[in-house]
Amino acid sequence: MQSSLFTRLVAAAALAASTLFAPASQAQGAQQYVAINPPLPSDTPGKIEVLEFFAYTCPHCATMEPLVEAWAKTAPSDVVVKQVPVAFNASMKPLQQLYYTLQTLNRPDLHSKVFTAMHVEHKRLFNKKAMGDWAAEQGVDRAKFDSIFDSFSVQTQVQRADQLAQAYNIDGTPSFGVGGKFLTSPALAGNSYEGALKEVDRLIPLARQ
Repeated sequence: MQSSLFTRLVAAAALAASTLFAPASQAQGAQQYVAINPPLPSDTPGKIEVLEFFAYTCPHCATMEPLVEAWAKTAPSDVVVKQVPVAFNASMKPLQQLYYTLQTLNRPDLHSKVFTAMHVEHKRLFNKKAMGDWAAEQGVDRAKFDSIFDSFSVQTQVQRADQLAQAYNIDGTPSFGVGGKFLTSPALAGNSYEGALKEVDRLIPLARQ
């Protein structure tokens, strides 16, 4: 059963990452973003939302995480950066719950450490028990972790993440929604991690219009 779960998660990660390897000539010769029509409303009134759609199983998301973290520190004052965990199948839902549980526990510092645990240390954080054991090793109160993981609040945030992924038609990660009006990604931006963030910078003024 665990092996089957692992296989499904790896397959989902491969699907999520596959768009990054579109032919470079195709990506460079095409528009580096997709327009969202009609535009989507913001969950943060008065701010330009930049949404990073990611999956903990995605190796490209792991590579981009420190780049996004550094970029977010330089974002304009009217921009709010939000990370949105994506589940391409039901077996990935616990990973969404993990993200929102860590946020609720006020441990955003563990976000990057999840990527390290999965992609560098090869820890199999695919279910609540494994995630809870790992979180406890990071100093998280295990009882609080367990109660928050299955809470109504976390379930509501997971549902909202699913709604956003569907609204933006996310079929690969990492992808970036800008102001409810545009979507870009490394695949669209010349197969470049840095290029995707440069495209986000270019799209922010357009999203203000």
